[in-house]
Amino acid sequence: MTKLRKLPDEEVFKLLEEYKIPYLPFIITKTPEEAAIAAEKIGFPVVVKVISPDISHKSDVGGVIIGLNNTAEVTRAAQEVLEKVKARAPSARITGIMVQKMAKPGVEVIIGGLRDPIFNTTLMFGLGGIYTEILRDVSFRVWPITEEEAVEMIIEIRSRNILRGYRNTPPVDLKSLAEIILKLGRILEEHSEIQSADLNPVLAYPNGAVVVDARFIVRED
Repeated sequence: MTKLRKLPDEEVFKLLEEYKIPYLPFIITKTPEEAAIAAEKIGFPVVVKVISPDISHKSDVGGVIIGLNNTAEVTRAAQEVLEKVKARAPSARITGIMVQKMAKPGVEVIIGGLRDPIFNTTLMFGLGGIYTEILRDVSFRVWPITEEEAVEMIIEIRSRNILRGYRNTPPVDLKSLAEIILKLGRILEEHSEIQSADLNPVLAYPNGAVVVDARFIVRED
């Protein structure tokens, strides 16, 4: 039976860097005191997240606190995150605390991929964050695809008007999103041990896009 495991966060972001997928700067620490020092290096505001190989959705167990503006807030938040996760997921191994630059507001989307038993590498795009599970408004393509096909994939979701600009919200950069889709496809093509990947959320802006969080599931031989 194939054994699967969640790739450590630092290895996930290392892959993103290798393939030039933009992401928010971060530092992984061990203690609340180290987290405060890291926050000063990154620059405020920051986000604090738990690091655990056993937790897929950090916010579900109180493992994320956003909008921290000074070292005292970071220290308290890091301690709070550790206490909440230990209470809500007592069997989860906690390996560290991530301090990450807080992103400016944008449109949240999800870009993902998986190994389908019939089609092999399949890519997915949709609205991100909490909307992924609520709306289930996603599109799929079998890899390989072109940049034009990636853009088509983006604009075929039902919520595409949010991406094109709505009321006072400007349209997002579809080309940057398409580039991330293609780069994730190459990661899956060149790393056969990766069984699934979720970049969620990816924040899309009028100029560019950036990955906030990511989860890769890999096969252990």
